[in-house]
Amino acid sequence: MVAGGRRVAVVGVALSDCGRVDDATAYALHAQAARRALADAGLDRSRVDGFASAGLGTLAPVEVADYLGLRPTWVDSTSVGGATWEVMAAHAADAIATGHANAVLLVYGSTARADIRAGRRTGTFAFGGGGPLQFEVPYGHTLVAKYAMAARRHMLQFGTTIEQLAQIAVQARANAALNPEAMFRDPVTVDDVLSGPMIADPFTKLHCCLRSDGGAAVLLAAEEYVRDCRTAPVWVLGTGEHVSHASLSEWEDFTVSPAAVSGRLAFARAGVRADEMDFAEIYDAFTYMTLVTLEDLGFCAKGEGGAFVEKGRLLVAGGELPVNTDGGGLSAQHPGMRGLFLLVEAVRQLRGEAGERQVRRPDGELPRLGVASGTGGWFCSSGTVVLGRE
Repeated sequence: MVAGGRRVAVVGVALSDCGRVDDATAYALHAQAARRALADAGLDRSRVDGFASAGLGTLAPVEVADYLGLRPTWVDSTSVGGATWEVMAAHAADAIATGHANAVLLVYGSTARADIRAGRRTGTFAFGGGGPLQFEVPYGHTLVAKYAMAARRHMLQFGTTIEQLAQIAVQARANAALNPEAMFRDPVTVDDVLSGPMIADPFTKLHCCLRSDGGAAVLLAAEEYVRDCRTAPVWVLGTGEHVSHASLSEWEDFTVSPAAVSGRLAFARAGVRADEMDFAEIYDAFTYMTLVTLEDLGFCAKGEGGAFVEKGRLLVAGGELPVNTDGGGLSAQHPGMRGLFLLVEAVRQLRGEAGERQVRRPDGELPRLGVASGTGGWFCSSGTVVLGRE
C-alpha cells in the first residue's frame, strides 16, 4: 500500500445473524459479527488497536468500541453511505502500512427491517432537507427516484433496455440460490421483475434491494500478524476512493459513477487490470448501480453495460465475470450500508470458503484476484478495494 511500508492482509471476516432478526439490537449484531471475525482470525481482541464504525450511536466508533470492550488508539468514523466500508478499509490499510495501527476491526450492524416491523422507525426515502438537498426536496427527489432518473438517462443515451436491467436481478437471485445465508433464494425471471409493483419508474420492486437485519465485521492486520492467524491471508493490493457531488444539479453525467475514479486508482495502485479479476462484488441497492459500476470499473465500455449483463455473464455457475456471488443486496441481505458485506464475500471467495457458490478459474483453481466496489448516497461516493491471495 505504501512504498517501504508493511503489507496489509484481511485475516478475519464474519457475518452476524442476518435476514429476519427480531430479537437482537443493532449493538448485539455488531458484537456478534466482531466476535465471529476475531474467532475466524484466531486473534484475541487485546491485539486490536484500531477500530472503525459508522451508523450507530451519537459517537459511532466511541459507543460501539465501548460496547465491544475495545480501547483503540486509531479510530475512523467516516460515513459516506454504502461506500463507507471500502473507504474505511482504505484508511485502515494506510494506517497499518505506515505503522499507526497493527490490527484494525471494521464492524457494522443494523436492525433496519426489525425496527420498521416493530414501529420504531419508518422507511427512509430521503436523506433530509438541509444544505444543498433543500433545493431538490420540493420536487420529490427521493433516494430511489434519483437512481431511477440516472437509469432513465442511460437508457435514453445508450439504448439500454429495462429487460437488460432486469437480467441483473435475475442473475443475482440465481447466485443467491447457491447461498444458504441469502434471504431470498427462489428463482425469478425477467417477466417476474417487469411485472412487479412500480417503485420509481423504471424500477419495479425487484430492481430494488431488499431490507434486512444483519451485521458484518472485517479484521485487517499487518503482515507480521499473519503467522499468528488461523486463516490464510487475503492481501489488500490497492484501494481508491472518490466523492463527486452532493446534489443532482452538480452531477456532471448521470451515466458515470464515482467508481470511474476510485476503480482507476485502486487498479493502478494494485498494478493490475480489470480484466484480470476473477470476480467482482458490487454495491447493488438498485440494478442500475451494478450496470454502471461494471462500466466504470472497466469491465466493458461506457454504454455497453446492457449488452454485457446479458447471457448469464454475472452468474457463479458458468458466468464470465461472477458478480455479487452471494446474491448481493438484491437477494442476499441489505441492512443499510452494505459495503462491508462485499468485503466479507470477496475474502471468502479468495479463501475458497464459499461452498456451493465458490468461484473457480477456467483451470479449476481458486480465484486469485477480486474487487469490491461500494457506492454511497445517490452515486455521490465510491470506494474500491482490490484483494488477492498468494
